[in-house]
Amino acid sequence: MRPISLEEMKDVRLMNRVDTKYLVTSEQLLAILKGVHDHYYAQEVEGKRLAAYSTVYYDTPELTMYLIHHNRHLVRDKVRVRTYLDSHLTFCEVKHKTNKGRTKKRRIELKMESGKWKAVPCLSALDEELHASDFQLPYPSESLNASLETAFDRLTLVNEGKTERVTIDLNLVFNNYINNTSASMDQLVVMELKQDGRAHSLLKDVLFELRIKPYKLSKYCIGTAMTRPDVKQNRFKKKLRRIHYLKSLNSKF
Repeated sequence: MRPISLEEMKDVRLMNRVDTKYLVTSEQLLAILKGVHDHYYAQEVEGKRLAAYSTVYYDTPELTMYLIHHNRHLVRDKVRVRTYLDSHLTFCEVKHKTNKGRTKKRRIELKMESGKWKAVPCLSALDEELHASDFQLPYPSESLNASLETAFDRLTLVNEGKTERVTIDLNLVFNNYINNTSASMDQLVVMELKQDGRAHSLLKDVLFELRIKPYKLSKYCIGTAMTRPDVKQNRFKKKLRRIHYLKSLNSKF
């Protein structure tokens, strides 16, 4: 694929967008990339196309944000600190889902020392930085504790019209801060199509031809369910079975 730089990516930030997720195997991913490679750019930074991410999600002691999502509330939030490990940039982010299905993301860069990207135990430790920038959290900072870390490698694609961005997350690993339990999604890939509006998408055409349907999936919620069997997860059990099934399929190749 032709490369696209971070500077060129500024036009496709899509901070207010419609997101569509897909869960695919690594074998399916190869077929998808073959179908779109002539019409999409691949983000490249210093010669690298796979970027390493670490994201720490924060929640209340009662897992309020997890349970709101589990209970199918349309309006919901996620609070996280995301670090781009290759560039050592760290951001505090709030993702807000509206009842219209749109995702609005706000973020502020954190001036963290090199190598200090691991989670602070409670977001109240960042009060000074957050207040200085008038950055609003959906819950009091003192109630938000580190809950789950997700680590993965990301490939980012952009279509020729620069109306959509596709993130492809591989090698996904979960580490739970509450009970120190880990889990992974071996050989499975989480794809997310991010669009500003409902423009035509070649990627959607390819996915349709391959009979791959959209699949709603929250990395935070699935990671929590996989590492915390003690929490409420009735409505995620079907998704957990799907993940187990796809992992078993992929192991046959």
